[in-house]
Amino acid sequence: MRSELIGLDVVVLSAPYSGISGKVVDETKNTFTISSAGTEKMVPKPGNEFRFIKEGKHTDIKGTEIQHRPEDRIKKVR
Repeated sequence: MRSELIGLDVVVLSAPYSGISGKVVDETKNTFTISSAGTEKMVPKPGNEFRFIKEGKHTDIKGTEIQHRPEDRIKKVR
């Protein structure tokens, strides 16, 4: 995914973070901050799998595949 992830709905699929869902409110190279049930939870990208929901479609992505700074990932040519 070379698009902006902040603002998308996300569900964490990997234990021990499985079940966390909400909106991505911040992103760093190694973490997502997810707003869930009125609280913000920081979830590491490495070792986790995420389901992003955009326009009614979902995409499952491993955190290691998007382990880049957001601005670098958008520019990156694969």
